[in-house]
Amino acid sequence: MTGYGRGDCARDGFKITVELSSVNRKQTEISVNLPREMEMLEAPMRDAINRHVARGRLTVRVSLHAAEGKASARMHLNLPLAKAYARELSRLAKQLKFASPVTLDQLVRAPGVFQTDAELADAEHLWPAVEKALKQALATLVKTRAREGAHLVQDLVARVAVMRECTAKIQAQAPRAAERYRQQLVERIKSAGLDAPAADDERLLKEVVFFADRSDISEELTRLQSHFQQFADCVKSKEPVGRMLDFLAQEMNREVNTIGSKANDALISREVVTLKAELEKFREQAQNVE
Repeated sequence: MTGYGRGDCARDGFKITVELSSVNRKQTEISVNLPREMEMLEAPMRDAINRHVARGRLTVRVSLHAAEGKASARMHLNLPLAKAYARELSRLAKQLKFASPVTLDQLVRAPGVFQTDAELADAEHLWPAVEKALKQALATLVKTRAREGAHLVQDLVARVAVMRECTAKIQAQAPRAAERYRQQLVERIKSAGLDAPAADDERLLKEVVFFADRSDISEELTRLQSHFQQFADCVKSKEPVGRMLDFLAQEMNREVNTIGSKANDALISREVVTLKAELEKFREQAQNVE
């Protein structure tokens, strides 16, 4: 499901901002964008997110900057690094036979010689602030996803209601199919110019029984009703049910296809077409559910 959440936490002169955005996806996929100095926090952040999100593609953005209202970040000189730069640059100038000495301007421009508070911050020291901001962002994300989920449930319930209605019509029609087949056989015999068989004609009865056995869809209808009940249980559940709905859609599709292939009846075939159309919409929507 789609959603967005943001959390902020200011502590010890720093401000941490965590932004979460999610889009629909059948599996869980988390992309974490962290400042270089905070990369070691990716694992605990993933663990915290996985406790709240079971499905979807999540993008996490974390920014670190001076807390609001603070003066600009202080600068720190990394003297050992500056000395190492000076030594290596002087050695390089000597090897290349350059007469110009190493200048102060060259040294202060070298990477890492001057560092801000943020660059010197320790990831473990920042974790409490990151965790607090992440919890805020997750709380907002979960709320927005829950609102979308409520709308998805209404749509899925409506789809299943239509499928239940179609199934009831098929169930009422199925017992009449064998009798209609018997009548069709008799009409074909008459149209061929032959005498109509008696109602208790053994050959006619065998053909009708064979047809009834071959086109019996009672088991498929029973399993379909069972899947509808499992869906109703999912609606009441407080746990993630997205993968269960995927499974139910797959199993319902199997039963509907079997009913369509077995039932030699125009009305049943018409209802099967409606079932398939609603089931496809159900399947697509179920992929958005966590």
